[in-house]
Amino acid sequence: MGQMPIGVMYRCDTAPEQLPAYARLVERLGYDELWVVEDCFFGGAVSSAAVAAAVTDKLKIGIGILPAAFRNPALAAMELANLARLFPGRILPGFGHGVADWVRQVGADHPSPLAVLGETVTAVRALVAGEKVTVAGRYAQLAEVSLEYPPDQPPPISTGVRGEKSLRLSGRVADGTILAEGASPAYVRWARGMIDEGRRAAGRTDDHRLTVYAHLDFDDARASARREFAAQLSGGWALPPSDADLADEIAHLLARSSGPVALAEALPEHYLD
Repeated sequence: MGQMPIGVMYRCDTAPEQLPAYARLVERLGYDELWVVEDCFFGGAVSSAAVAAAVTDKLKIGIGILPAAFRNPALAAMELANLARLFPGRILPGFGHGVADWVRQVGADHPSPLAVLGETVTAVRALVAGEKVTVAGRYAQLAEVSLEYPPDQPPPISTGVRGEKSLRLSGRVADGTILAEGASPAYVRWARGMIDEGRRAAGRTDDHRLTVYAHLDFDDARASARREFAAQLSGGWALPPSDADLADEIAHLLARSSGPVALAEALPEHYLD
């Protein structure tokens, strides 16, 4: 087994003009990957990935994630094929459902987010692999579409998902899975199990990459973790199924706390562990 790659994120709330210097710094410090995100309504992830890759030499650039409902699969494949040809072996794209409120806000909601994600990832993977694609799905509609410039090295496409059905879908149709911040060891093991169920159902025997986002603060990691988790829990963040046994305990903490600051102070140490 090779060394586990370590990456950092360029947070969406940082102005885009700071990205080139940040990307160069990340590479100079020896990190393996830099991940850009696409939250509404900040910077676009495809252009951010292009900039970060252009100002560095070897750094891999992850895109975590592109909301699938925002893009036609053919257009998404065109963009990713460009990146993969310009920066071979360095682009790690990810698709996801997107935040439901944002998807509705831009008129891109769909009765079946699962179908949107599955059909998008399946079509994009086939297109960047140089295939001619015809799809008549619930969301994707393509008629004999093929790329003029497919990459020699198709990028591995991940999905950024959380729930049981979505994780199984990721195992069936994607090359990897991205787990969001707040993934406990128990949740990572559970998620891997769901992914593997999907892989077995699809007869997949190839590699499946697992990318896990984690909070990190070099000054005071535990204090930072308290603030981040308290903000998530106060904002209605749903517990993953693997941690459902904590639901009553967290509900009690929320009821006793007057806001995120008080909740941060009340969080038990084992949450931070």
